[in-house]
Amino acid sequence: MPIRYGARPCSLVVCRGCCCGDARKNPGTDHAGQLARLREAAAASGGRLAVRTSDCLGPCAQANVVVVQPSTEGRRRGGRAAWIGFTLDEDCLDDILAWTAAGGPGIAPPPATLTLQMIDPPKN
Repeated sequence: MPIRYGARPCSLVVCRGCCCGDARKNPGTDHAGQLARLREAAAASGGRLAVRTSDCLGPCAQANVVVVQPSTEGRRRGGRAAWIGFTLDEDCLDDILAWTAAGGPGIAPPPATLTLQMIDPPKN
């Protein structure tokens, strides 16, 4: 599906604040390798996926947190941002990347295993 001018792709916001990405909090997870994998997938997506990092997103007890934001089309179809906690292994990244490749929120349903890791966003 071609990207329309002005259309935003599905995007991932990867928390890298006080707890997420911290080897002391989650030893055994290749935090830098995970971020590199997500960025490589975005680069290979032809503009259908964007990845950025953010400072602390808030739900530190559920680190690492990734927010999957819908594309312009996904939002038009009712998709909303999905907050995913405990993104500590390759299986979770596989599920996130499969979902975004299928279109992400509003376009495709998330993998069942990924829904088990969805968390509520922090209250403002």
